[in-house]
This record gives sequence, structure tokens and C-alpha cells, in this order.
Amino acid sequence: MAPPLIGITTYLESSARWGDWHLPAALLPASYHRMAQRAGARAVLLPPDEDPDAAADTLSRLDGLVTAGGPDVDPARYGAGREPHTGPGYPGRDAWELALTREALARRVPLLAICRGMQILNVARGGTLVQHLPTTAAHRGAPGVFTPHEVAPVPGTLLAKVLEEEPAVAVPTYHHQAVDTLGEGLAGTAHALHDGTVEALELPDADHFVLGVQWHPEAGDDLRLMSALTAAAAGGLNR
Repeated sequence: MAPPLIGITTYLESSARWGDWHLPAALLPASYHRMAQRAGARAVLLPPDEDPDAAADTLSRLDGLVTAGGPDVDPARYGAGREPHTGPGYPGRDAWELALTREALARRVPLLAICRGMQILNVARGGTLVQHLPTTAAHRGAPGVFTPHEVAPVPGTLLAKVLEEEPAVAVPTYHHQAVDTLGEGLAGTAHALHDGTVEALELPDADHFVLGVQWHPEAGDDLRLMSALTAAAAGGLNR
């Protein structure tokens, strides 16, 4: 059987530079597709699409989905005003990833939601976000640098099983927003050891793989999360 096909969402930037070119571009750090490939999957990039039917059509062709990290979610998406530290909005990406997330849940397509992707998952289920955490190197250090900190998985959860019931795991992180009110049906299944920030989300009642993590597994060497998604995708409904 062919390796499962995993879709990974991307940025859409109005200005990017490479070689002789300075143009709008859909882009994604190479660490994402390399992580999928190392875990035995085929990777395909999913730039934002304005077609309202595109999410359903896309998910019908994929075996699994990764919603990637990126800019802040527009607080209007969860009924809040914009606070001073919140970044500019990316309405096209917000709409696309919310649609993909909801469609993946409805179609039972295995989902790994990373950093912003976990926040999108929470918002898609009616949850809210903390728009700015107290400044701390544990969540976001120097610009463009992933900083390790420890998280504690909740025993017996999907995350704990994937991480082999380790009581604490050091993870690479870079974020200043976090989950506040949990979305419908979601459970917080890992917390930062130093301040209790929600670091993972699951749908305990789901009969398929749904996992969100606030950290960046693509920035480290631990393939267990991606390998678990790949295994779930290999046995999924679209195979």
C-alpha cells in the first residue's frame, strides 16, 4: 500500500524573496514536510483557498491533515476585541484552516494541529484564546528561536500514550498566545510545568485521531507525534 498522503497548511505572504524574485508566495518551513516524510508519509502543501467548497474536496483526497503554526488568529473569530500585543489579521488563512479543521472532524480525517493549528482547533469548537501570555522565555524566547520547556501529559490520554506515558517531556516552543476557554468537547491533555498553560488538546469522545499541541514537533527530533498521525492516516477512511 502507498504511504498515506498528509496535507499541511501553509502561510500566504504578500511579499517573499528568493533568488531574483520578490513576489507573493505560499510558503512553509521545510521542517514540516521533512517531518512527515521521515515518519513515512507523503506530504502535500495546502495554501489558503477562497473556494468555500475547497475544504471538503481537499479532505476527500487526503489521508491526514496537519494544521501548521503561524500568525495570531483574528480575535473576532472567537468574539473578542483586539488587544495591543495581538498581531495583524490573516483572514484568508483563518477561514481556510477553520474550514479544513471542521471538515476533518466531520469526515474523521486524522488531524495533528500544531501551535496556531491547536488554537484554530479550539476556536473551531467555540473556544477562546489568551491573546498574550506574560513575557517569558519559556513560551517565546529570542525572535525566531525555538526554546525548550517541559510539559506534563495527562496520564491515560491519547497524547500520553503517544509519548509512552512519560511524566514530563521537553518540547521546542515559540508562541505568545494560548488556549483560554476550552472549545466544545475538547480536553486539555498537557500543561506547562512552570505555569500550567494548556499545551495539548484532544477530543476524548472522538473515534479517530485528533490531537493539538502548542509546541513545534517539526523543530525537534521526536517523531512520535507525526508517526502516530501517519499510522492513523494509513488506516483511515480514505485508504
